[in-house]
Amino acid sequence: MATQQFLAFTVIGLMMAAFVWGRIRYDIVAMCSLLMAIALGVVPFQAAFSGFSDEIVIIVGSALVVSAGVARSGLVEAAVQRFVPQLSSVRAQLAVLVIVVTVLSAFVKNIGALAIMIPVAFQFARRSNVSASVFLMPMAFGALIGGLMTQVGTSPNIVVSRVRAEMVGQSFSMFDFTPVGATLAVTGIVYLVLFYRLVPERTRETVSVDEAIEIRNYVSEAAVAKGSGAVGKTVTDLVKPAEGGAMVTSIVRADHRVTPLPDSVLAEGDVLVLEGNPHALDAIITAGKLKLSSNRSPLDRERSAEIEAIEAVIGEHSPLIDMSAQRLAMFDRYNVNLLAVSRHGERIKERLGQITFRFGDVIVLQGQSSGLPTLLREFGCLPLAKRTIMLGSVRRGLIPLLILFAAIGATALGLLPVSIAFFAGAVAMVLFRAIPLGEVYTAIDGPILIMLATLIPVSDALRTTGGTELIAQWLTHFAYQLPPFGALTLILVAAMAVTPFLNNAATVLVMAPIATSFASTLGFRPEAFLMAVAIGAGCDFLTPIGHQCNTLVMGPGGYRFSDYPRLGLPLSVIIVLTAVPALMLFWPLT
Repeated sequence: MATQQFLAFTVIGLMMAAFVWGRIRYDIVAMCSLLMAIALGVVPFQAAFSGFSDEIVIIVGSALVVSAGVARSGLVEAAVQRFVPQLSSVRAQLAVLVIVVTVLSAFVKNIGALAIMIPVAFQFARRSNVSASVFLMPMAFGALIGGLMTQVGTSPNIVVSRVRAEMVGQSFSMFDFTPVGATLAVTGIVYLVLFYRLVPERTRETVSVDEAIEIRNYVSEAAVAKGSGAVGKTVTDLVKPAEGGAMVTSIVRADHRVTPLPDSVLAEGDVLVLEGNPHALDAIITAGKLKLSSNRSPLDRERSAEIEAIEAVIGEHSPLIDMSAQRLAMFDRYNVNLLAVSRHGERIKERLGQITFRFGDVIVLQGQSSGLPTLLREFGCLPLAKRTIMLGSVRRGLIPLLILFAAIGATALGLLPVSIAFFAGAVAMVLFRAIPLGEVYTAIDGPILIMLATLIPVSDALRTTGGTELIAQWLTHFAYQLPPFGALTLILVAAMAVTPFLNNAATVLVMAPIATSFASTLGFRPEAFLMAVAIGAGCDFLTPIGHQCNTLVMGPGGYRFSDYPRLGLPLSVIIVLTAVPALMLFWPLT
């Protein structure tokens, strides 16, 4: 082993140990690893920041923005309510998510299938009052397994088909991968649904402040407008999307208050006084197509402005004290809407515009993002920690979903590379205002992208120093001493072990010639060995860095590096034990 190879293995070994230790945040570990590799001469100066131009970084960041845009559309909540309205068991919810992602991944890019279903996972998590981490890692693993079922499901299958055409003269067809891939998919789904509890529940560090200031008793007001989906519905039907998080406290009909009995039927022109947490209120208003604040919006004055909602606490010397929104003429004078009010320890009975503000009230104001900070100072209000408030947000209906399907379709048809398609999709989300500009950089998980960009040149050091060739020599030496199934297992395990440090396509390019050479030397046909390489390269269940699907869920799920092997190591063993006999059955060695 040459000195540079030894140093490359040492840097990667120390990096993995630091990841598993978990005391230092993953992006810091990655940056320190890059600096160490540069200092030891393993990574040359000119390649130090090559990872920032790698398409994997673009794919992950863009997919996060696209997924956030879909989540904001309100279509996710509507779909969940329509197709699985009573699904409350965590295991049943997980089964639906994993099965859908796995099947979709067979026909569209697996990261696209995962991006579609991530908002649904968060919806299920809120419904069941569990962390989204329960769902996200099993979904990511399901996306990886699903991609094994067809030629277009994942990059390794496409690359190994090309390698077979070059070496044998005939490529794999679209569904040559299906018998083995479907067997692995069914086995993987069963495992993930039964043993999902191996993943510890995590919460994102970045949302802990939000959880600390959780407010449940906001009072808001909305009108049943012409064409609203709430017309003719009962109060019980209206509040179903809130799943117990909000209720109707009063109905104002023709200036008279009506008691909101569960079977009370809503009519056009009714004004509803609602109480609950912001998300539940937003779910009711979105599903029922209700109108907030008499349909007066800051957009009416300046449609080019960025509109946002912000929470603030009324200070001790605020001029709002003993005033109401009506008396202040808040919209007419300040171009801002009062969307909701919360008062600790007291139920507010007045209509929203008639509430007399008190010191300590929490209010939700909607206005132009550029003017809200100045307005809060004028009102003597203290903004709460910035977080997404969907209440009163402008929705773009089907536009986010159309953008996502356009990106997926462009990649499936081979019109655009995945990186270009999803980058264009992210830009389209901003241009069509499917996601406010202020939330774009929140959706792009900075630490995740930094980790990816800094680890790419570090992991590539194995190739540039000849470490991968050294591994290939070791494999060749051992393979000659093994029986046929042992050689096939060795190739599969080796591809699984290498893919975290090379991208999966590169793993196929490195391992496929070795696999073909094995088969030729041992007198076997190469198909099973080539497919073993594709399966191993497509099945990184041990790290968040080997495949963009694993990376995509790391931030939203709040996972640590060491969480992946907890669920992934047993799955890797199961895949090996299932794949080897399946390959020998469907692709005989002789």
